[in-house]
Amino acid sequence: MIFARYAVTLALCASTSTAFVAPKNAGHGVQVVASSERVVSPLMTSTLSKPETETSEPSVMRPPINLKWDKIAEQLVNVFGYSQTEVDMYAGEVDNSKETLMNIYKALQLNRGFENACNQQYMQGKIRGFMHLDNGQESIPALLDYAIKNGDKKYSYYREHTHALASGVDGGAIMAELFMKETGTCKGAGGSMHIFDKPTYFQGGWALVSEQLPYAAGAAKSILLDRKLGISDNEKYEKHDVAPPSDDDRISVVFVGEGGAQNGRTAELLNSAAKDNLPLLLVVIDNGRAINTYTGDVATNGAVYQQGIHYGVPGLLVDGQDAADVAKGGKAVIDYVRSGKGPAILQVHTYRFNGHSPADPEHERGRKEEKAWARVEQDPIKIFEDKYTANGVFTEDELKEMKKQVLADVKAMVKFADESPMPPVELAKQLEYPDAPDTDYNLKPAPAFADAVNARTISPEQMATVTAHIEMLRNKAKAGDISIGDAINLAIHEEMLRDPTTTIHAEDLQAGSSYDIPKLTQQTYGQIRAADEIIDEGHFIGKALGEGMNGYRPIVELMNTNFGIFGMAELSSAGNTYATTGGQFDMPMTIVGAGGTAPNQSLGAEHSQPFHAYVMGIPGLKICTAASPAAAYGITKSMIRDNGPCFLFAPVKMMKEAKGTVDLDVCAPLNKAALLHKASDASVAGGKAVTVLTYLHGVKEAQLVTDEIMAEGFDIDLIELRSLKPLDMDTIRKSLERTHKVAILDESTLTGGVGATISARISEELFDLLDAPVRRLCMDDAPVPYASSMEVAVVKRGSDLVKGVFDLITKKY
Repeated sequence: MIFARYAVTLALCASTSTAFVAPKNAGHGVQVVASSERVVSPLMTSTLSKPETETSEPSVMRPPINLKWDKIAEQLVNVFGYSQTEVDMYAGEVDNSKETLMNIYKALQLNRGFENACNQQYMQGKIRGFMHLDNGQESIPALLDYAIKNGDKKYSYYREHTHALASGVDGGAIMAELFMKETGTCKGAGGSMHIFDKPTYFQGGWALVSEQLPYAAGAAKSILLDRKLGISDNEKYEKHDVAPPSDDDRISVVFVGEGGAQNGRTAELLNSAAKDNLPLLLVVIDNGRAINTYTGDVATNGAVYQQGIHYGVPGLLVDGQDAADVAKGGKAVIDYVRSGKGPAILQVHTYRFNGHSPADPEHERGRKEEKAWARVEQDPIKIFEDKYTANGVFTEDELKEMKKQVLADVKAMVKFADESPMPPVELAKQLEYPDAPDTDYNLKPAPAFADAVNARTISPEQMATVTAHIEMLRNKAKAGDISIGDAINLAIHEEMLRDPTTTIHAEDLQAGSSYDIPKLTQQTYGQIRAADEIIDEGHFIGKALGEGMNGYRPIVELMNTNFGIFGMAELSSAGNTYATTGGQFDMPMTIVGAGGTAPNQSLGAEHSQPFHAYVMGIPGLKICTAASPAAAYGITKSMIRDNGPCFLFAPVKMMKEAKGTVDLDVCAPLNKAALLHKASDASVAGGKAVTVLTYLHGVKEAQLVTDEIMAEGFDIDLIELRSLKPLDMDTIRKSLERTHKVAILDESTLTGGVGATISARISEELFDLLDAPVRRLCMDDAPVPYASSMEVAVVKRGSDLVKGVFDLITKKY
């Protein structure tokens, strides 16, 4: 049948072929008219070609679009607002320059040669794990090589070898990374899916589909932050008090497959990028396959380049089989973003010659036939060679000589990787945290430019208001009348003034959220540093990750920590980033929020989940709790200064209720528990003392029954676990050397809970100190009910602790 594949205007109709069956979503086009204000005209949809003739069953499924330059030029005029003269200029810069065309050809051959070498080395077992090759899609890295600058932020996905090469990352280091060698871009810690390179601002390489999208938004936001604050990177990629140049036109570029673009993160990215006018380009690599599955079988939105219409984000469709046209059209779109007009989409229709990965099967319908056909009919290198030898731009010998040079370079890359050493075993533990667990954050100096940046970004009126607010909170802290929420707010303001690279993200931020944690931040530091966010924690945790990779110290406030469930992918990557990048990229990020499960809480199951237990297994996170204003204040300050991702849980039912004094201007350790009550020597000598480990609401519950326990002739060492990860085993050990019995009042479930981890470590490391089994007083595995009559059966409280202590002391073991 004859079907059209894509259309931008009524006149933009794709060429047809009787050899193919068109996708089920073919046949609809949208006309968009852009202006300098990025206002989009009413949509105009038309039905295009109808089936005319029946043909034999096709051998492949996806027709080429054969989109010629004149149709691409029409899009640039109608959608992006370019004049015909400007469009002709972009064409001339490529078509009239033999040097430019040769550089495009060199990029095509380099990326093909590199990927072929990767495939050979994988088959020999020198590259392991999962590996995803880019053969057939070389016009996209060729565009990067032509139009992207070193200072631009680049975020790719797991098929990123060629994107790194085209961004200027050393090919030998990329190959060595795939070989798991110490000379690799990430010292062998990242591998095929995680290529990172700080000098070229190549920032991944991310394995989870579409997770890179909010990271790129955060990176784009960091460019705007640099401009607003008047700071930039020095030669060590650290912020210093030098403004970006007046012609700073850096952008953030993010790549996604058309299958991954169906993910909801795409809509969130476009929404956020349009709202903040971010300098961001979304490159959609449209090879028609979501893994190996034909994308049309699982999604109807094939025209991803039109997805920005509702946000005022223009898009361009190009044919990836013509590398010169991709360079011309892509450069125009990139310059649109560079000019400050906002984000844009570039969709490149292409074919991937290899399967998803050599490790994956290819049993999905039509895949093998399509690959075989595409290698013959849709090879961008062969198309380039045929076109430019036929028109006399190059001789065959010229192209052969360039290919010979490129293959020699690739051979040298493989040799370098093969001869490089493996990383030492000790490196794995060294890459756990950027800052050691025993860091004294009081000794960390503030940026020298703090006062200068504050003076030029905070008005005298704003400074007077926030100074008065801080002084009011400090007086409350001295009087013992400050709440947990206010203590965190005080710490945040002090740290945001101390270090202007500190930013904050939250829902309902302008209103102070639920517990005043971000109160007065946007009013003081502006929307650029204190951002109200859409209601998706994954999105703004992801944006914070992108800021953190680019020299900023983001704070994320979760209105309720359980909402962090939306951000598990982003939290996982935040924890992994320092290690995965071989220690290149610190990941300063502070996540703070109210959560946990108090007895008689009446919040139901979803608001009562032990999210602290869920994230305990994520490597690289420092996880703390605070059941008092003093703990909340000191821990928050330290977390903001830490160079890695930190998570502070505060007790939801105690946020406003708990009051106390605060040790002002002092950072608390992130690896220490606190002994809140020490058992008497007499009770210890009589064998009537128990070590009680607890946190969050358990602290209050234990304190409420301490007198009752003592009235029975018993006593406890009450230890608040302010650091769940790393766990303070030294404090636990010292207590057990006295009591030899331990009860854990745990605000997580029987299975997979925090108490299970602590119990296991005590049994493994301190077994000889125990006179009785570890007593876990934890939540039942059932979801927490709303009704208090049922909830009492699930959530443990002070009365359970009294009984647990009694049993430990009176029972014979």
